[in-house]
Formats: sequence, C-alpha cells, structure tokens
Amino acid sequence: MKTDYNQPEDDFGDATARMTRAVFAQGAKRAVLLMRHSAREYRRDIHDLENPLTEEGRALAARFGAALPDVNLRGYSSPVTRCRDTGALAIDASIAAKRGGVIAKVRDIEAFGVFYALDQIRMWKGLRESRGLADYVGQWFASEVPQSAMMRPQRAVAMVLEVMLDKLNAPAIQAGAPQLDLCVTHDMTIFTMRHGAGLEPVTGPDVKFMDGLLMYERDDQVLFASQHGGIVEVDEALMEYAR
Repeated sequence: MKTDYNQPEDDFGDATARMTRAVFAQGAKRAVLLMRHSAREYRRDIHDLENPLTEEGRALAARFGAALPDVNLRGYSSPVTRCRDTGALAIDASIAAKRGGVIAKVRDIEAFGVFYALDQIRMWKGLRESRGLADYVGQWFASEVPQSAMMRPQRAVAMVLEVMLDKLNAPAIQAGAPQLDLCVTHDMTIFTMRHGAGLEPVTGPDVKFMDGLLMYERDDQVLFASQHGGIVEVDEALMEYAR
C-alpha cells in the first residue's frame, strides 16, 4: 500500500524520519535509508562539493537523528564533508538519546558519492546549461548526455541498489535486534534512484534536504519506498532493467 508520509507543517527530514519509524513499527527488522544531506551553504568561491552544512543544517541533522526509531544504527556516507557531517550529527543525537547498538563512526562509501560523473567538468557544464537538476537527470535518462561525461544511468541505479542490498544483508550489529543503516548522499542520487527505480519521475516532487528512500524486507520481499508514496519490489526484473 502506498503511503505519502509528508505533512504540511514538516521541516526538512521530518517525512523521512516518519517513514522510517512507520516501517519499523510495522515489524521490519532491518532497513537501509538512503537520504540527501542536510541544509548546506552555496558559496561560489569554492568547489560545490566543498560547501559545508549551514548552522541550521547541523541543527536539523541532529533533530533528525533524535527523531529516528529506537533501533540499532550504523552510518555510511558519500566522501563529501557535508554528507559525512549529516550522518555523524544524526548518529551523535541517537547516542545522546541513550539508544543501544549505535556505531559512532560514519564510513565513507564511494557509491553514495557522485561516482556516476565520468567527467565532472562536463557534468557541471551540462547542469549549468539545463533548466535545473531534475531537467538534467531527465536528459541523462533520455540518452541526451554524452556517455563520456556520465555513465549509463541504469548502471548507476543498479550499483546503488547492489550496495544497499549488501548493507541490508550484512551481519547485524546485534543478532535479532532491529537495525537501520543510514546512508547519506546527494540530491542527484535521490533523483536518479527515484526515477530509475520507478518510484517517482524527475518531473515529480523536488528533492529537499534530508529527503529519503528506504529499503527494507517484508513478507519475503525486499521493498524500496519513497516518502512521497512510491514503492517497488527490488526483484530480479528491476535489477535486470537497472543493469
């Protein structure tokens, strides 16, 4: 059943935390959350990937961590500081809430970075010439972006799904205890995964700070869900399409 977890009064991250709490309340034992980082700066005097979180963004990341369900928690991140800091602040807030089974260190995972850009200069140029990120991702899926600049989008989707499945099936922090693996990435990755997995098209809702996608197992199915209500089964058909 599709459930839209957004509410009108939400701040950044609220719907993502609400979706995560609901899935565990429904009996899930393991889940992997892929989400965008918290609110960031937009300085033009440094490389875009070097822009850090704002002070508001740091506070929102901590607030998000305090709103997560009371489950064991492990963190992964794009190798970009604002993503790593989002995960660390969320985990620190969970530790402060005296939850057990938390692994404090956030580990970098290249698959949650901008790995699909084979030529970042050409990617940034294409982004500037497009009507925004969603438009550029749409061009990418329509094969209008040179393959020398960006890998095939279906391959990028498959690679992220494969890494998330690996985390879902990895040994737990504590056998039998519910566990969430938090994976912090970028808005482009969320757009790519929503569109490529069939959750929502790039013409759908914008990707806001700490918007997320949740992978979990229920009734012997691995499901992949969006806070906006899209949900698909991660089955061989999806993986074959993605590859």
